[in-house]
Amino acid sequence: MHFDYKIRYDFVNNRKKFFTGSILLVIIGIVSLLIFQMNLGIDFKSGTTMDAVADHGVIQAEVIDVLTGLDYDEIPTVGGTNNERISVRFGEELTTDAVKEIQSALMSKFGDQMDFEVNVVSAELARELAVKTIWAILAASVLIMLYVMIRFEWRFALAANLTILYDCFVVVTLFSIFRLEVDLPFIAAVLTVLGYSINDKIVIFDRIRENLRFKPHKNAEQLQEIVNASIWQTMARNLYTVLTVFIVTFLIFLFGSESIRLFSLAILIGLVSGAYSTVCLASPLWFDLKKREKSKKPKVAGPSPKKEPVI
Repeated sequence: MHFDYKIRYDFVNNRKKFFTGSILLVIIGIVSLLIFQMNLGIDFKSGTTMDAVADHGVIQAEVIDVLTGLDYDEIPTVGGTNNERISVRFGEELTTDAVKEIQSALMSKFGDQMDFEVNVVSAELARELAVKTIWAILAASVLIMLYVMIRFEWRFALAANLTILYDCFVVVTLFSIFRLEVDLPFIAAVLTVLGYSINDKIVIFDRIRENLRFKPHKNAEQLQEIVNASIWQTMARNLYTVLTVFIVTFLIFLFGSESIRLFSLAILIGLVSGAYSTVCLASPLWFDLKKREKSKKPKVAGPSPKKEPVI
């Protein structure tokens, strides 16, 4: 049995290299989380956000001078069409008097026509959000696994679930290593990565199942050829899909506002990891699981021993 489709690179035969590299990255991520942990935003720890709009352009250095004069060392974000928007995140729960003091200082510097929006996140609410976030990711992964198990088989489900969780962990690892802030948009990005990643894997798994139906295999070599052919048959479709989303997200990352920049970066990381894991991890992992099934040969009952005649 041979496929007419040209196999340019044997992903299955080189799967141990990919498995080893991925395991090393997971170990690095675990060590980083144990040492550095995550740089949590105020969505997951107590704090205060203050957003303000001035009637004219604002320079970031001027806002820093105002905050420094009040003994605050936070770095504000300045943006908008004419740099008229100010966003400051404080790592503590500000009292009503402290909020009024900051607002008065900003209005005396940039004018009395400023509009303010203040949000305070308590420690209890932050813990509740963190717990619900973990449950959301776990529930999404379990439902995805059940869907794939019903739609395909448990080997496809296990390979898909392990690799989409790997993609999410890659995003978490890089945010931990580079101390990037984790907030609610980050969680939305991780859940988005789950969706895009499982979509890529379903495409290849569906092609593998189709090839298995029309080209039966008798040994591991033929099964390996089916998996490699399926990868290359769907390679262009997967790359075009990922590249389209990647270009749009990259442009948002470059030219979008500061508030969604980390959200875009998390999706970019997840898209790259998802494309890699789909080709280099998910399909070869399914091959290993399927090959073990084939290696378990059923025991053939031999002829019953002859009974000696009784004399």
